[in-house]
Amino acid sequence: MNWDDARIFLAVARAGQILGAARRLDLNHATVSRRVAALEEALGAKLFRRMTTGSELTAAGQRFLAVAERMEADMIAARAELAGDGGDLTGTVRIGAPDGFGVAFLAPRLGTLTAQHRGLSIQLVPVPRSFSLSRREADIAITVERPTEGRLVAAKLVDYSLGLYASKSYAAANGLPVRPSDLSDHRLVGYVPDLVISPSLDYAAEFSPTWNAGFAVSSALGQVEAVRAGAGIGILHAFIARAMPDLVPVSAMPPIRRAYWLVYHESVRPMRRIQTVAAFIASIVERERDLFA
Repeated sequence: MNWDDARIFLAVARAGQILGAARRLDLNHATVSRRVAALEEALGAKLFRRMTTGSELTAAGQRFLAVAERMEADMIAARAELAGDGGDLTGTVRIGAPDGFGVAFLAPRLGTLTAQHRGLSIQLVPVPRSFSLSRREADIAITVERPTEGRLVAAKLVDYSLGLYASKSYAAANGLPVRPSDLSDHRLVGYVPDLVISPSLDYAAEFSPTWNAGFAVSSALGQVEAVRAGAGIGILHAFIARAMPDLVPVSAMPPIRRAYWLVYHESVRPMRRIQTVAAFIASIVERERDLFA
């Protein structure tokens, strides 16, 4: 079997379409389609179901996906072993992270790593969405829940807290709630419920069973800015809010705790650049653990 055909198969399976895979591989659309057809002929099985919306794996394709991923892992491990430990790191590592952690914590600190390794390129994607590591949407993902499915390596980074905050101007004009029931008398800033990427981030009911945000923002940093502007009381990441002198904590409800996890696909475990970036993230979080206390 031609490994290059298996590599192209993986790209199509992860992109969900031949055109998307062709763009990722920098190949012609017709070339990708022809190589997939050649692989299907060699295996004697239909691997994809062609639809107007893309390409969906058949049952045979699902079975071959596991085989192709093992081949990929073996190829990555072989390259890593042959490369040895010499030389500087090269290549690209894409990190997917929630926007609060990604922008407020990682973005100001990752430049130190690229300064140490000039051949290393880091792509930080700090958006409020989940990332598929099996589809290679990211090499490393920061998640708020430990994954329970898939061939993934996960390590807990740190616990963090979320609490109620208001701007000083809002507090001066409207006062602050003393009891949870007082929240109904205040303007509230929250998230967009149907866009929450994880059940653990649907936490408004833990502060008030009748939480009704008049202003909802789908990003954590957007909520911070809305609260700073006096739009109302919001549930903010404490490690971000504490750095804002124009914000004050609201003691009507105690903070709640969540955790960040560092996750990557098992197949990329042998890659030096993945291990180096993962270790760097873990080290800077550990060094500044008090920030999240």
